[in-house]
Amino acid sequence: MNYFSALFLNSSKRNFKVGIIFFLFPLCFNPVKGQAPYDFSKLIDLSNGLNAARLKVEKDTSWHKMELGANFNQGNFSPQWTGGGVSSIGIGVLFNALFENKKGKNSWRNDLQTQYGFAKNEGQGSRKNMDRIFFDTKYNRDVSSKCALFANINFQSQFAGGFDYSLNADSVMIKRKVSRFAAPAYFTQSIGMEYKPVDYFFLDFAPGAFRQTFVWDKNLYVNTPNQNNYGVAIGRRIHYELALMQIVANYNKDIAKQMNLKFRYQLYSSLADPSKIDSRLDASLTAKLNKYMNVNLSAILVYNEDQSANIQLAQGLNIGFLYSF
Repeated sequence: MNYFSALFLNSSKRNFKVGIIFFLFPLCFNPVKGQAPYDFSKLIDLSNGLNAARLKVEKDTSWHKMELGANFNQGNFSPQWTGGGVSSIGIGVLFNALFENKKGKNSWRNDLQTQYGFAKNEGQGSRKNMDRIFFDTKYNRDVSSKCALFANINFQSQFAGGFDYSLNADSVMIKRKVSRFAAPAYFTQSIGMEYKPVDYFFLDFAPGAFRQTFVWDKNLYVNTPNQNNYGVAIGRRIHYELALMQIVANYNKDIAKQMNLKFRYQLYSSLADPSKIDSRLDASLTAKLNKYMNVNLSAILVYNEDQSANIQLAQGLNIGFLYSF
């Protein structure tokens, strides 16, 4: 009797478990008609960065930021103004775009930065005061959490012609064109190793960078400093240069609320003459006054013997409109 009682009891428990499974199965996969399935994401706090990161899928790793800005400044003096002064007007525009995409160990980064502006003083006509084209595209393959192999293409030039203004012996203003689009322009291809300890900073080392310097207008050489034509041989349009090494350091971070610091430093040492090192630093500090207004302080520092034997500095301070999307 005890044997048959135990057998019946075990059979009843097994049937009860099976019944529970068959009862819950249609509730999980076949909700009642007209009733939305339960949203299990409500059980997880997605505002927690750790939880959100664990739930990310491949399509969530794409990121982009674009900026469109403009600034305007104006000063006017009447003929009766005894303190002296020159009426002027200035306009500048910028467009920046940064796209990043990461899938597994592979990532792709595209960075476009453009600026153009001019100022017009009474009696002098218009003269540009900022002009820049910068485009950088890079493919990375992670080898560790902080290091990656990369292949990179970079292009730098300007939009419009640049002029040198000087007075001759008779105090007559002479205007000489010294640059234009693709004169000069720098096109660089490189492969190497990237070190990225944090999201806002990376350091690239490329022992095999290859750079082409373009001066498409063959007539510019007579106006360039020492007529060296930015390192391109007279009568030619392209100068090829292989690097012993190229180092690029890039930093982009909000250092305070509504304030961003960004800089890019590039060092290029030629294989033909390793002692001749080209250096360029592009830096900007931007503070947002409100949703659409900002103050921007920018500076470019260049040392390149093919351009000039002296250190070159360009600096600007602008207040204007900035829209990010």
